[in-house]
Amino acid sequence: MLKLLAHRIALSIPLILLVSVVVFALESLVPGDPAQTVLGQAATPESIAALHQQMGLDQPWLERYWNWLSGLLHGNLGTSLFTGDDVVSALNTRLGITVSLVLCCVVVSAVVGTALGLFSAVRGGPAARVVDVLSLAGLALPNFWVAIVLVALFAVKVRLFPATGYVPFAESPGQWARSLVLPVVALSLFGITAVAKQARDSALDVLDTDYIRVLRGNGVAESRIVFKHVLRNAAIPVVTVLGVVAVSMLSGTVFVEGVFVLPGLGSLATQATTDHDLPVILGIGVYFTVVVIVINLLVDLAYGVLNPKVRAS
Repeated sequence: MLKLLAHRIALSIPLILLVSVVVFALESLVPGDPAQTVLGQAATPESIAALHQQMGLDQPWLERYWNWLSGLLHGNLGTSLFTGDDVVSALNTRLGITVSLVLCCVVVSAVVGTALGLFSAVRGGPAARVVDVLSLAGLALPNFWVAIVLVALFAVKVRLFPATGYVPFAESPGQWARSLVLPVVALSLFGITAVAKQARDSALDVLDTDYIRVLRGNGVAESRIVFKHVLRNAAIPVVTVLGVVAVSMLSGTVFVEGVFVLPGLGSLATQATTDHDLPVILGIGVYFTVVVIVINLLVDLAYGVLNPKVRAS
């Protein structure tokens, strides 16, 4: 198991470099000029050229990337081209909000999705068809559209939850939870349906095995069969889907945080892209890549807990 984790960590280093190169290259293709954005449309060519030199934008592409990479190796992601703030400090301030949002969504998706999947697998009939319909709806409905509908219904019309804003947990745990209810629901819809579908299919495969028939023939209680044997054996495919769902939720935060005005990495990515703030964009790319790596490592650890063969390999 330790060898597997060490191998995953070793592969993460070239992955981070590859992501940074791709982000750096794509940003250079985006129309617009950061200096022009800072100075405004009335800026003279001389002032734009001077700001280019000040920002280092007049340097060749490879030289600018090498300078950024050298800073990354020393734990420095540079400063924002617009605010002058240290990128690492700015991202660390917002990281907790995005991580808490994604973690809450993963927990909700795992609990609700697994419960729905097991229920439909055991009951069958209409329950299974309901899960299929929910799966199609979860895949078809964009999370930002769901977020807007939730705001209109539960923040504007009914006024149960705040429409926008974020309250830190340390300031008020209750208000923190209320500020995350609608974003978590909007972002979890896809995860719940994906997990429910996978949990149902995996549970049906386990229920169709011979040893389950033997347990039932020996008079073992159905609840014990479902929660001790079926759930454990069906858990590995569900964990795999949860890993994919958690990664997809990172991209979903870009839209959901924008709708609910949450000061996380997703909303910062939108603003930095609009402003052509390359150091911030690259920093967010590195942070998101590290989060994805951590998610994959957690999935590998879960495999080891659920399947002893993985620990022995």
